[in-house]
Amino acid sequence: MSYHGRRRHHRDDYERREPVETPEQKLKKNIIHYGEVDPLQELPRLADQIAEHTPANVPAITEAFRIGVTEQPYKIPFYAALIRLLHDRNVPDAPDGSSSLGRQVLEEYWKGFQGFLDRQAWRESRLSVRQHSASTILHTEIVQFSQVQFFAHLTAARIISAQSLYDLLKSFLQVLDELNLSHRRASRAAQCAAEGLMIAGPVIKEDPSLSVTDILDSLQAYIDTRTNARTLVQPLVQLFTDTPVLEHAEEWLDCAVAALQTLNGSDFAQTADSYPQPYLSSPPWIGEPFQLPGVLVPPEVMELDGLQTESGEDAQPQKEEWPQCYVRLFDNDLSPDPTTPAGFAIRSTLIDIIDIFEVNRKECARLLLEYPKWTVPGTFKPRPGAPPQDPVPGKDWQLEITILETILGASFALPEATFKAIYYIALITELCKSSPQTVGPAVGKSIRKLYALLADGLDVEVAHRFAEWFAIHMSNFGFQWVWKEWVPDLVLVPQHPKRAFMRRAVEFEIRLSYHDRIMRILPEAMGEADAQVIPVEAPGPNFEYDEPTNPYHESAQSILNLIRGRAKPDDVMAHLESLRNSLMETTENVDAVLRAITVQSLLHIGSRSFSHFLNAIERYLPLLRNLAAGRISTGGNANVEARTDIMSAVATFWRHSRHMINIVFDKLMQYQIVDPTDVVGWTFTHCSQVTYGKAKTTFGAFQWDLLKAALDKANGRVMMQRRKVAALRKEADEKAAKAIAGESATMEVDAEARPDVIPTGESPQLTSAIKAFTILAREQKSALTRTLQGFVGYLASESVNPKVEEVITENAWHNRANWEDEDWEAWETWCWYRHWGRMYSPYLRNYKETIGPIAFAKVSPNASPAIELFRKTWHIVTGQEPL
Repeated sequence: MSYHGRRRHHRDDYERREPVETPEQKLKKNIIHYGEVDPLQELPRLADQIAEHTPANVPAITEAFRIGVTEQPYKIPFYAALIRLLHDRNVPDAPDGSSSLGRQVLEEYWKGFQGFLDRQAWRESRLSVRQHSASTILHTEIVQFSQVQFFAHLTAARIISAQSLYDLLKSFLQVLDELNLSHRRASRAAQCAAEGLMIAGPVIKEDPSLSVTDILDSLQAYIDTRTNARTLVQPLVQLFTDTPVLEHAEEWLDCAVAALQTLNGSDFAQTADSYPQPYLSSPPWIGEPFQLPGVLVPPEVMELDGLQTESGEDAQPQKEEWPQCYVRLFDNDLSPDPTTPAGFAIRSTLIDIIDIFEVNRKECARLLLEYPKWTVPGTFKPRPGAPPQDPVPGKDWQLEITILETILGASFALPEATFKAIYYIALITELCKSSPQTVGPAVGKSIRKLYALLADGLDVEVAHRFAEWFAIHMSNFGFQWVWKEWVPDLVLVPQHPKRAFMRRAVEFEIRLSYHDRIMRILPEAMGEADAQVIPVEAPGPNFEYDEPTNPYHESAQSILNLIRGRAKPDDVMAHLESLRNSLMETTENVDAVLRAITVQSLLHIGSRSFSHFLNAIERYLPLLRNLAAGRISTGGNANVEARTDIMSAVATFWRHSRHMINIVFDKLMQYQIVDPTDVVGWTFTHCSQVTYGKAKTTFGAFQWDLLKAALDKANGRVMMQRRKVAALRKEADEKAAKAIAGESATMEVDAEARPDVIPTGESPQLTSAIKAFTILAREQKSALTRTLQGFVGYLASESVNPKVEEVITENAWHNRANWEDEDWEAWETWCWYRHWGRMYSPYLRNYKETIGPIAFAKVSPNASPAIELFRKTWHIVTGQEPL
């Protein structure tokens, strides 16, 4: 017993033992984690460790460098310095005349860079070039750039020849001359060229045969082609101007060109003040510089599956990317101006850190707060407790302010951010937990700046995301906010953006907490009914047939009792038929009444919890489908009026908890009780009447939530079905290939005796899948068409509200302090139309020849500024030449 017990104990210890690292693994780990304490002090020690490692494993060392460069772009200048030191060291036990260790690593690294190019891994490619020229990171929406910056720093260190780097940058610019060039591909290539030139500019400028102006001209020429698109993605909306003047915002490629022009004007003298250059502390390299081989950026890969809609459009529209505009909140003395070389370098690196470390927000927060050690000394104010330092003129920025502005700029990018909003929100929360004394005040200042911009035309989508962030952030910190600061704004009209923000933020906070708690923390003035900030009573269901005074109370109770008793659907249908007969003589629209009673009864039973709701819906699906067909006991084709009645009943029941309307509509679409087109139509024609008690020809944030959910459902169904068809086709092709291979194996040598291989026709599953795809694509097109028709009716029809034309004039905008509710509602409708266009631009471009003529047939024939603006916006989002 004791012997076996000792053996088991010994085995357990052995299994818990950490795996032993090999010397190569330790070296690789040290390279990747280089600089965690002090980069400059660790530099010579790490170079000696690499050089003394035997036997030398150049591929392993190169792989460590590649990981460090692409995953930790803030270390790129120091990795370049490490390569410079390795050029002074030979490979251990190498024969005389062999290349230095640094040269061999660089040669191996270049091979990997070509692989990145072939895969079009733009971020990795960009950061690699950055090592040659200290470059900044332009915000990329997908983690794909990396290598150009590495090569650029090495060029500045004289390790790589300026001519070969210049040729590399020019090869990226050749992408801008391609036909049918996507903005995503063009912007990525332009970023690689711009960042590489910023870092290696001083060396390139020394060679009179290399023209920096050519690169600048190519970048500017591309930017000029995107002027119209930029008008739709600026964070502050100006409907009256044709020339986009960015206020409180910067467009990223514009910033790159402006920084480059500043550097070029000073012969790149400011590069040393913008990018760390630790390699310059080493003696100048006098050996033969490395010549980067010529490269050709591979063409864009288009995913084609041969699937088209019945009208001939491509089934898979390519995602349209827009110019990257970022909101600016603070003055240049608090956070760096991204149009300056130093400001662009800092913002670029911060954006890279935010994007790359999306998988680990805790690590991202730590790296952001430690970022100053990777910058030029004096860039940021010293943190509390740090040794004092002399401020650098033109710098000495506040780190936390800069980080917050960068995160919020990425989070509020239009039409959508790179990552889900919850990532940016959680990252800010993590920063506050890591350094509450410094980050907390920065958060408060950011909230106040954004709140002030609401009155200056902050885009409705940005305001919507701002409200979500504010509510979630407050819920993470006990809803502690100085609410009384906003009490003076209660004198504004109810539809003013600041008032609307208060209502929306409080609505979100109630969802995250509960009504009574939020009521307690608000100032008394905000809690009053006239303030319209928070409902006096807690949000909840509204079963309008619950009151005995309602003429249909008894009828509703009888249906409610059947459903509560889990009666069979057939029994409920039979009871509804009898009720219909008894109410027909006294009720004018008996079918609509019965639909409302039945739907509200089901919702009343399901209001206890989400599971109760799903159980009620699933149990009585046959009944709901019959009601949606305009009948009770029998089914039939879809009935638009009946489906409208069902959605109106849902909205009436949950009018005090509007988010539940969206949830129920989503389930009704999922169970195919209603279609996305039905939801779109209801949103434009019935939503305001049911939820606000007043018919309006304006569009608001709640309507946008409904519209987006419906369109996403329609688009998602098409994409899922397309993947299904592709999978079935692949399966059919594989079976056909196997059949041909089998026939070939049994064929006789005599060619005349060889039987013909007859291709197998489409399987029943594939035929059915293609048919379903055609139906879903038709529904998708119908939903988009109905949306455009809805906006035409609100903004470009003959019976349009006069305010629609007034609010788009410059005089009216400058007089917005005197606007009434109708003015702000008309302005908001314009903004949501713009956002719909930029959000669903890929689909609208795909179907423009089909849905455009149908919807624009209802546009007023009378020329007006409103109709001109409506058409211009449509032309921009669909990629057509503006009027």
